[in-house]
Amino acid sequence: MASGSFSPADIASMPRAEFAFPGSLRDRLVAAILDGSKTSTTALVVDYEHEGEPIPEAGDRSVVIDSEGRPVAVIEVTGVRVVPLAEVDLAHVVDEGEGHRGVAEWREGHERFWHGDDVRAALEDPHFTVDDTTPVVLERFRLVTDLRPAG
Repeated sequence: MASGSFSPADIASMPRAEFAFPGSLRDRLVAAILDGSKTSTTALVVDYEHEGEPIPEAGDRSVVIDSEGRPVAVIEVTGVRVVPLAEVDLAHVVDEGEGHRGVAEWREGHERFWHGDDVRAALEDPHFTVDDTTPVVLERFRLVTDLRPAG
């Protein structure tokens, strides 16, 4: 998609969408967004609460940031569900674009991330854990604009 749809001021005024933490995981997730294979994501309700930010709503747009802090895309939320972790379904897992073939495999990877030092530090809770009842935000989105320079 062309990057001419948004002015620099538009981009600067949009909220930032940062997938994972800077590094290889973010790089893979951003690449999957840009190639269209990632159209959903999962976040913890507690993360929104900790940051004092509202849960996304359909129609919200944000700028995807790469590991170097550069804006690379604009995405638009197309749907949001808040469910207990135990209710994450296979369609959502597949649409995350990470190659998981089953919910158990997806959950294992996500629990490893959520129980990692980076998440625990971000939440300021060194003992943070998730379980079947942990509320998660299942967000669906579409790529609106690829902001990377042509070439």
